[in-house]
Amino acid sequence: MFWTVLLSLCLWRLDGGMTLEPGGKWRLEIAGDWRSLETGDRWSTEGRTGTHPHSRQGTRKEGDTLETGVFGHEEEPLLLMEGYSSTLNSGLTEIKDDDEIQWRFGNTVIAEINKRAVRFTVYDDVLDGRFRDRLKLNKQTGSLTITDTRTEQIGSYTLEINHVRTKKFDVNIHGSVKSVSVMKGYSYILYSRLTEIKDDDEIQWRFGNTVIAEINKQADRFTVYDDVLDGRFRDRLKLDKQTGSLTITNVTDEQIGDYEREINSWITVFFLTVAEEISVMEGDSVALHSDLTEIKEDDWIWWRFGDTVKAKIDKWADRFTVYDDVLDGRFRDRLKLDKQTGSLTITNIRTEDDGLYKLEMRVSFRFSLKAFRVSVARLPVPVISRDCSSSSSSSCSLVCSAVNVGHVTLSWYKGNSLLSSISVSDLRISLSLPLEVEYQDNNTYSCVINNPFINQTRDLNITELCHTCSDSVHCCGSTEAVIRLVLSALVGVATVIILVYDIRSRRAERDQAYIHTSERGPAYIVVSPTM
Repeated sequence: MFWTVLLSLCLWRLDGGMTLEPGGKWRLEIAGDWRSLETGDRWSTEGRTGTHPHSRQGTRKEGDTLETGVFGHEEEPLLLMEGYSSTLNSGLTEIKDDDEIQWRFGNTVIAEINKRAVRFTVYDDVLDGRFRDRLKLNKQTGSLTITDTRTEQIGSYTLEINHVRTKKFDVNIHGSVKSVSVMKGYSYILYSRLTEIKDDDEIQWRFGNTVIAEINKQADRFTVYDDVLDGRFRDRLKLDKQTGSLTITNVTDEQIGDYEREINSWITVFFLTVAEEISVMEGDSVALHSDLTEIKEDDWIWWRFGDTVKAKIDKWADRFTVYDDVLDGRFRDRLKLDKQTGSLTITNIRTEDDGLYKLEMRVSFRFSLKAFRVSVARLPVPVISRDCSSSSSSSCSLVCSAVNVGHVTLSWYKGNSLLSSISVSDLRISLSLPLEVEYQDNNTYSCVINNPFINQTRDLNITELCHTCSDSVHCCGSTEAVIRLVLSALVGVATVIILVYDIRSRRAERDQAYIHTSERGPAYIVVSPTM
């Protein structure tokens, strides 16, 4: 007992105190930091080490260092960003076989670990489901991660290890995170969400850690620093003096990144990216690439259509989720998630799928954003016209065509029988397919353009397009006829102009000759008398 008291006093001299708790556990205080130690544990502070008295075979090997805040009932304030993920660290490097860990929100258990029973459980449906799909347990350290933090997660979290309360986190929301995108060359407004700046308001805009604009209403100071960062913002920043919003004009790749808006200590982070433009034909498939080759263990991926989450990947929890029933089920059975790269494929794309898709990723503990502006074009109805140059007195030559199409097949049908077809896999080209019919043919013909999901049909009206006459207006399609009529009219007008010009030229020459004759005066004839 003497040695125990002596050692306790020695430990107390190291800017702290040490007390014996029930069950043979000691509480060590070093500079106000309480830790629980078991027999056999070692502690370290400022390079000095000591061994717990009454040594026995402990659960942690000799030489282990206990970091600040690992053990003991410590209250730790924690400021989170709304929409961000944050980890409540257990402080353990590895869970031992006989460890039992329990996480509580208030008095409610939200996660627990029983290593001996190999049980790792999250109770994310408690408390009206406010933690649903937001909790992740680290199976090696026992740390708890809260994803997509919202105000509903504000409160006190406690960690119990082997039935001893060791840590308490008082969680509060410090700001919010937003992902935004803009088309290259366009302007984008980062809104302050204020209708009017108050006299005591202070606003600061940052790109990364660099201040690019700030407002001090009290000092009547409105400043943009557009020459920082090698001048990438030069002549591109505009501050709204009424609301404090910041406009970035003519956005290029140099302005991509994270922006922070701080208003009176409340921070909002904007992740700005330039959206990649993708054009696709209705019924096609489109792949939105993450540009990753492999998803790492701690990576997570969220796909959004507008503000609606469509797919999530949480590699650590081995969760790959597609939400194809959202938005009235418009994406049902049409979303495919690549489990290796995180890329998203939309099959049988429709015009209502037109819009902005955002990819939010945390890769190697860094947040990044990609955006895709997808434009969906309708599959056009094919056009049937007469080929006047190939038509003869006995047959009518026709052409079915479609402009600016890809991944389609163009076909001629006689009734339900396929006569001919042509396919193309390239994007955005024109297709044409000829057909020759007799003038008196009474069969039904149709031209069809289709991809694997959609088709468009144009029926042939032989009576309208094919005539046995020499009149080009009737023997050719309306387009060709109009062109011929216009050309004929132009030739006629040109002929009249030439004739008028010729007549006027001749008349002018004759008048000029008369004038020259008049200028020489009258002619006199001298008659000599004859002898």
